[in-house]
Amino acid sequence: MTGNGMISVGRLLRGAVLPMLASAVLGSIPAQAQEEFPFGFLMTLDAARMPGSKRIPSIEVGDNGEVSLELWCDGGKGQFSIAGNTIIFVPGAMENRSCPPERAQADSDLLAALGEATTWRRQGDFVTLIGSRQLRFQINTN
Repeated sequence: MTGNGMISVGRLLRGAVLPMLASAVLGSIPAQAQEEFPFGFLMTLDAARMPGSKRIPSIEVGDNGEVSLELWCDGGKGQFSIAGNTIIFVPGAMENRSCPPERAQADSDLLAALGEATTWRRQGDFVTLIGSRQLRFQINTN
């Protein structure tokens, strides 16, 4: 307080109002604002290439959850339903290409893992689908 019983503006701001204002403003911004699900982006599985192949599986999830998949060999469509950090994948029509048995098995395993995913999280340019196993995808931002 100043000598006349009034509180200076500077002291008021430093003491109580500024921290409350900062808390109110920061509290109204979602903590994960930039960590939303990357609808509309191509995401590549964080995995090494299979011997004899240049492919790495990728998925692209449209604005309404529609999915385009390119697996180790096959490709196709599917649908994601996403609410908060919950995720459900339903495979659609798959294009059966001529695949060596190990790639066909890897495609089946990957589709099964996608179908078993129940939650997801995003950390920067990576999205992890979590279920019976974790599938980590890198968002292609270029």
